[in-house]
Amino acid sequence: MEALKNFGKYPIIFLAIFALLASTSLSLANAKVHEHEFVIQATPVKRLCNTHSSITVNGQLPGPTLEVNNGDTLIVKVINKARYNVTIHWHGVRQIRTGWSDGPEFVTQCPIRPGQSYTYRFTIQGQEGTLWWHAHSSWLRATVYGALIIHPREGQGYPFPKPKRETPLILGEWWDANPIDVLRQAQQTGAAPNISDAYTINGQPGDLYKCSTKETTIVPIDSGETNLLRVINAALNQPLFFSVANHKLIVVGADASYLKPFTTNVIMLGPGQTTDVLIIGDQPPSRYYMAARAYQSAQNAPFDNTTTTAILDYKSAPCPAKGTLAPKPLMPLLPAYNDTNTVTAFSRSLRSPRRVEVPSEIDENLFFTIGLGLNNCPPNFSKNQCQGPNGTRFTASMNNVSFVLPNSISILQAHHLGVPGVFTTDFPVQPPVKFDYTGNVSRSLWQPVPGTKVAKLKYGSRVQIVLQDTSIVTPENHPIHLHGYDFYIVAEGFGNFDPKKDSSKFNLVDPPMRNTVAVPVNGWAVIRFVADNPGAWIMHCHLDVHIGWGLATVLLVDNGEGLLESIEPPPEDLPLC
Repeated sequence: MEALKNFGKYPIIFLAIFALLASTSLSLANAKVHEHEFVIQATPVKRLCNTHSSITVNGQLPGPTLEVNNGDTLIVKVINKARYNVTIHWHGVRQIRTGWSDGPEFVTQCPIRPGQSYTYRFTIQGQEGTLWWHAHSSWLRATVYGALIIHPREGQGYPFPKPKRETPLILGEWWDANPIDVLRQAQQTGAAPNISDAYTINGQPGDLYKCSTKETTIVPIDSGETNLLRVINAALNQPLFFSVANHKLIVVGADASYLKPFTTNVIMLGPGQTTDVLIIGDQPPSRYYMAARAYQSAQNAPFDNTTTTAILDYKSAPCPAKGTLAPKPLMPLLPAYNDTNTVTAFSRSLRSPRRVEVPSEIDENLFFTIGLGLNNCPPNFSKNQCQGPNGTRFTASMNNVSFVLPNSISILQAHHLGVPGVFTTDFPVQPPVKFDYTGNVSRSLWQPVPGTKVAKLKYGSRVQIVLQDTSIVTPENHPIHLHGYDFYIVAEGFGNFDPKKDSSKFNLVDPPMRNTVAVPVNGWAVIRFVADNPGAWIMHCHLDVHIGWGLATVLLVDNGEGLLESIEPPPEDLPLC
């Protein structure tokens, strides 16, 4: 009776709660299971006038776009018909308790061998926007990648007016060679790998390159309509600027998290990052170039300085007169290759749409130096094997540890089964030596120590990580990706991080949530998250050349209490080593 009396007093509240519970139950009931089959195979692919036998998924480049709703489950059977080992990583998917489906080779699974298969099973929980998937084995990511689009739950909409169209734009990097051969040559010589020959948009270089005009990607738009561009940087080794001629970009999301909308002429994406932008068809009907080219922060390092294009094509644009060529599209003004000021202005514009729950108290305060290094030529190596600067071999590290992957069992399997000798838990969570990180670093600190060292975290611990770039060999903007987690970027800056001075600049109100942070060249970034997902999660630079050199570590998060805070048992078809 008391409850009924109170119901009379607060009918609106009770109805609101009832409606919320009903809508939640309905959206859970509407969750779907999507089943796909990915066949990894060699496919003839012609680009830049030449045909290569490229590794693809289902014969497509890029591979299939997967579209799901928040709350849906994906089941993807991967069949390896190629001659290389392969795994697939679902970049940015939280993989709550399903670390066995995360995909990095020898971290959460052994590779899928030629002729074998493995089925990835996971549920999208609380994420909306643009993610992507890619190979996480050797350099297969050069051609094995595709978009993963997460729509809101059924019956729910975007926090911005619904666009008339949605277009995934995947920025890629193309070698006029077999990318695996490019990597192997670099591994043999110890030098940096050859740079790419082109960038691509949805697999096509665009008409500024030879033999590419007919296949240039066309993006339709109509006067007055809004198009949601889901931009993904799938390039192997290059951060990229992206712009559209004469059109403003309204940024509304990044890494499957919504942002407070803001307007810009250009965006920058490090490899691994995604950015959702709205463009409005408010220009005279014509054809306009969409273009991407390098942001190059490493001084004196060679890079691919070409420009890839697609064409924004107004459907109401007048057709060219018979026998005449269509007018050349307008070209956007892209920043200079080394324009760090534009990158900084862009990254500092990113904000969550409203106040968010950032950990204010910290249990684990970690400080990771990141950067390159040089190994002295081993005594048993020839000069041909030491073609890095001054007869050395390139390497890279976090906190002076150059990460070495196991080769007989994955770290997660070894952890789960209690197999000793695979890894150690003594990764230094502070730099072993404090030095002027962005200054003139002593050559005695240029050669890191190789090791398979992980950092252990307790379930539920509140974590802060300072990521500090170093000027060893050369400072550089490093896109650092953490598997299994989203995190808040609470601050970034230049020079050496100073906890006394810089902590006052932390944004603990509305920082952006991401899965990949572009650590500023000669600078630092601070991220925070709660370690509420048990498993073995690799944290690495998403420039593939750097992860191969050892710019990585693994965060090993213990199980919590009970079933829902523990990783699921390994699936029966987990690949054997």
